[in-house]
Amino acid sequence: MAAPSAPTPPPDGPSPGAAGGPSAHRRGRPRSAAADRAILHATRATLVEVGWNRLTMSRVATRAGVAKTTLYRRWTSKSELVLDAVAALFDELELPDGGSLRADVEGVVLSFAALLQRPETKTSLMAVIAESTCDDGLRARVREAIVERQKRLVLAGRARAQSRGELPPDAPGSEAESARVVDLIFDVIAGAVVHRSLVSDAAVDAAWTRRFTTLLLDGLAAASAPERP
Repeated sequence: MAAPSAPTPPPDGPSPGAAGGPSAHRRGRPRSAAADRAILHATRATLVEVGWNRLTMSRVATRAGVAKTTLYRRWTSKSELVLDAVAALFDELELPDGGSLRADVEGVVLSFAALLQRPETKTSLMAVIAESTCDDGLRARVREAIVERQKRLVLAGRARAQSRGELPPDAPGSEAESARVVDLIFDVIAGAVVHRSLVSDAAVDAAWTRRFTTLLLDGLAAASAPERP
């Protein structure tokens, strides 16, 4: 599987804040946004092509058209690099405005499922999750770089539904309870879509998404009823 090579980036440039891993906060020369994009793209493409065991910093540097030292200034390990590469893909997700809570949920579920079906997302995510099972530090970074950042979609959708009157507003002083609700909503949606897409290897299509959204919004009884034609 061939991938276009990226031109050698300029040595200096504005910092893009790389996909949020610990490396984004290191001191040193200013970051190059072009170099970061090339490196993260090269990481995903190389991982799809050769797999986790054969992925090396040298391979990524060659494919990205940068020096290997450029990678090590930004990332201390292969797992950290892959995590940032997959986190950047999740940052592409947006919450569509379908005009209702139901439409918004269906839209984000379908967008999330489509992202998971991309080979670079599927391969990178499954590789970094597998590595995190024996690396507590990496697991914590997965939560920070992917899970916590993507809760923005739940926060935005919930606020939008509250402004429409579809959900009750948060009570004053209920920040902790609201955070627990956001955690639960995220876990339910993300867990269901990841399991169906990557574990069961089943389609997250419009019909499944409608059923799932009905279960989420209306409960088990409503989801168990026959769908109207």
